Amino acid sequence: MARTRRTFSSEFKAKVVLQLISGQKSLSEICRKHRLNQQMVSRWKVEFLQNAPSIFERKNRYSEEQERIAELERVLGRKTMELEIAKKAFNILEQTDTRNGR
Repeated sequence: MARTRRTFSSEFKAKVVLQLISGQKSLSEICRKHRLNQQMVSRWKVEFLQNAPSIFERKNRYSEEQERIAELERVLGRKTMELEIAKKAFNILEQTDTRNGR
């Protein structure tokens, strides 16, 4: 019978590692409770600690794609306003033309 490989969410991994780092539970307790391998949990801890500084970097919060989307939304808003102004101007000019008998 083939064993299926379990997958764990990043939230679960973070929760497990934080319990380990904070001293809430020992490595053995965590592994027993969740039926995990100690080496795997140790790897999660190393990866967590290596990537911890990147959490506070501002440049990672907004990717280039998100910046591009924000810029396009600003341009779209500007163009929408310009279109509304042009429509109002057209309506005003059209009304003055009909009053002059044209």
